[in-house]
Order: sequence, then C-alpha cells, then structure tokens
Amino acid sequence: MENPKVAIIIVNWDGWEDTIECLESLYRIDYPNYEIIIIDNHSQDDSVRRIKDYSEGKELTIIENEDNYGFAEGNNIGIRYALKYLKPKYILLLNNDTVVDKDFLKELISAGEKDNHIGILGPKIYYYDKPEVIWSAGCKISWKFARGIQIGTGEVDKGQYDDLKEVEYVSGSAFLIKTDVINKIGLMDKNYFLYFEESDWTLRANQAGYKSLYVPTAKVWHKVSRSGGGISKPTGLYYITRNRWVFMKKWANKGDYIIFIIYQFFGALIFPALLSIYYKNKELFFTYYQGLITGIKS
Repeated sequence: MENPKVAIIIVNWDGWEDTIECLESLYRIDYPNYEIIIIDNHSQDDSVRRIKDYSEGKELTIIENEDNYGFAEGNNIGIRYALKYLKPKYILLLNNDTVVDKDFLKELISAGEKDNHIGILGPKIYYYDKPEVIWSAGCKISWKFARGIQIGTGEVDKGQYDDLKEVEYVSGSAFLIKTDVINKIGLMDKNYFLYFEESDWTLRANQAGYKSLYVPTAKVWHKVSRSGGGISKPTGLYYITRNRWVFMKKWANKGDYIIFIIYQFFGALIFPALLSIYYKNKELFFTYYQGLITGIKS
C-alpha cells in the first residue's frame, strides 16, 4: 500500500504531561509517512519547555499561540501550516489526552484510500482508564435535543462494533480528514471555539458529497473531557450550552428546532440548579444561563 503523507495536529493547553504521553504512543506507530505539529494555546504551565525538552532530537514542529484560540481555531492554525509547508494528503486532529495503537493510522489510511467519496474517518475509541470499555464507535446526532451521541459508550468491547460503517460524524478527539475535503469546504468554524465544531465541519463535508467512516480496526484510548471538562466545568458547560443554539440554528429542520426550543425552555428551569448541586459548584448555575443567553442571541 502507498503511504500518503499525514500531518498530525495536537492542540495543547496546560497539558504537557498528557501531550508527552500521546507523543510517546505516536512515535511507536507502524506508519512511515507522518509529521507531528503541536499547537500550544498559550499555556501557563511551562508546557512548551517541557515538550521541547522531551522531543529534543525527534521530528516535531511546535507553534506557540499568543492566546488561547480554542479547539477549532487552534487546529485551524495547524492546518494552515500543514497545507502550506507539508502538503499532506490527510490531516489528523488528535486530542492531546489520547494514546494510540501502533496500527491505528495504517488502518485509517487503508480504509480511506479505498473510496474517493470517503472524506472523514475515525477510529474505535476506548476509555483510557477502562481500556476494554468503548467510549465511541462513531457518532450520531440527536436532533431534537442537540446532542452528539457516542455510539457504544460504556459497553465492554465484545466485537459488537467491529463492522466498518458510515456514520453521521466521528469524534473530534481523533478525526482524520482528507486535504481535498478541506480545500473544498474550508477550515473549521472558529466561532464554536470548543464543542460542536467537528459536527458542523462534517455536515459541511456531507453537503459537498463526502462520507464519514468509522474504522473499528483503528484503536485509540481517550482521557475523556480533560480540557473543557464537559458540563462538569464552567468552560465546558458554557460552550456546550451556547453552541447547541449556534448549531441548531444553522442545521436543524423546523420541526426539530421547535422541539429543541421547548426542551431548552423546560430544561432551563431545573437543569442548572441540579447541575450545580450534583457537582457542588454554584458557578455552574450562572455559567449555564450565560451560555443560554449568548446562544439565543447568536
């Protein structure tokens, strides 16, 4: 099999320990033609020095951002660099809190090379701390609730998701895209900053005639929600709440959007209070409403 060039982009923000563990796994992969780009989103924890010390003598490009541009624009900066200087056929967006199997990239590329209509590919992703338990076997969208659903979450892997299949989208934590697709549809929408950006990007690719493929023989382990923290942390909660509205206004049909509004109205009456009690963090209560108001106005 021909080994087309792959640019691997990893965004780091105050997470040098995770990033180094991710790099250690990448340097062991069984694929000969790749280059790694680290995008540091203005870390304050000495990340750049730590990563430079670790990578001395290894092939690695580090780009230091002057601000935290989020997941979307952080990756966009890496993509622009890769397209200009590396000329890859594929670009892999990889979360810094992942560890990869040695054959994962070979398996993804092998599947991608079989069909020109396949534009985006993703692996089977397991929980890092529960290595036989699936976190994502591809993704689908719950349109009435504006939620991305990871297929197979929490299930012990017994081979039930071992079929190669087309999916609505794949997780942004390990997201392989052909550069032909990027050249046609453009970069990720930086307005999302964090969350929903890969769903939006995938739907744009679908509009352009490309398919997304889940590849079960490619395996990755993920320390879920290390950066944004999901709804348990103010940053994650704000962008999830806001971006639901941004995403639905752009993509939902009228019927789903009406149900979404009704659900959001009733949810806003009780959800933030329950959330702040459950996580013992009153800041979540106010953050939810900030995200809600910003999303409605967007």
